[in-house]
Amino acid sequence: MMEFIDLKAQYHALQAKIDENIRQVLQSGKFIMGPEVYALEERLADYVGVKHCITVANGTDALLIAMMALGIGPGDEVITSPFSFIATAEMAVLLGAKPVYVDIDPNTYNLDPSLLEAAITPKTKLILPVDIYGQCADYDPINAIANRYGLPVVEDAAQSFGATYKGRLACGFGKIACTSFYPSKPLGCYGDGGACFTNDDHLANLIRQIRNHGQESSYRHVVLGMNSRLDSIQAAVLLAKLEVFPDELKRRNKIAAKFDGLLCEYVTVPYVEPHNSSVYAQYTIQVNDRDEVRQRLQERHIPTAVHYPMPIHKQPVMTSSTGNIALPISEEISARVVSLPFHPYLTEDEIEAIAQAVSEAIAVV
Repeated sequence: MMEFIDLKAQYHALQAKIDENIRQVLQSGKFIMGPEVYALEERLADYVGVKHCITVANGTDALLIAMMALGIGPGDEVITSPFSFIATAEMAVLLGAKPVYVDIDPNTYNLDPSLLEAAITPKTKLILPVDIYGQCADYDPINAIANRYGLPVVEDAAQSFGATYKGRLACGFGKIACTSFYPSKPLGCYGDGGACFTNDDHLANLIRQIRNHGQESSYRHVVLGMNSRLDSIQAAVLLAKLEVFPDELKRRNKIAAKFDGLLCEYVTVPYVEPHNSSVYAQYTIQVNDRDEVRQRLQERHIPTAVHYPMPIHKQPVMTSSTGNIALPISEEISARVVSLPFHPYLTEDEIEAIAQAVSEAIAVV
């Protein structure tokens, strides 16, 4: 069976550097918040072009900590997309806030800015767009509306680190931006990891305190916080991967363009706005009879995944807070999307084999 995301191939390509970086951590004995963590934060902030990067234990914590830093709590409303992994809304609910969902653009699958203003109420305290599948949301109109109402924007860039919107890099469009370094992400570590980005000095200091039990200094706790520190080995892995990240992004876009050309006659291929570049966290197509297509691909030893089979507002745990609302575009897209194997180490033969299998599966169903 072909790998859906071949992390082993990436490791073999980078083995010498990754092993050396990990060895240095092991020899130093500084396993939590060692020098690698601070070096990584500096590199990531420079890469994005913001003042502060604060690493945390995972992307979910990044969202939670960002909302805590902004004071989101019981009775507040957080506007977000229903077409995402549940963590986006889950963290708002954990803080006692209510997610308010705005349906998505049918082409990009990101939150539709034309529907945003109608969702704002006196209880709205945050707008939380999601950069789905590696493409940034449409931040100019989103931020214009947010500014008009005096609302902060938190960018959920868990899937878009390295992408651009009108020439600017992801993680630079909100009051705070959050990303994930889960192993399958375009920039992923060998465990869990995440980060918050901001240009606000006060928020950066507060986020640093929250990630470390609210500490201002050793054993002096000034806010309620949590244990969400990134360990040094994960930082060491990410530092090694950052060296080849630009080349991997070029390869991702080259492979995506190849897939587009091979598949566009048979399926709906990903749409990227002309002013955007995507990192293709997933290469996701739309098909009819998805289950049948997936079964046909499985028979040809082509793995697939579905991101996401059920919109967040339809998840059993969320229906009590959202009620029986209809978001037709998210619901329709969720029934049709399927993600194909995709990573920068796909060979030309593998690309051709995937495309041929898809075309044959579509022809049968």
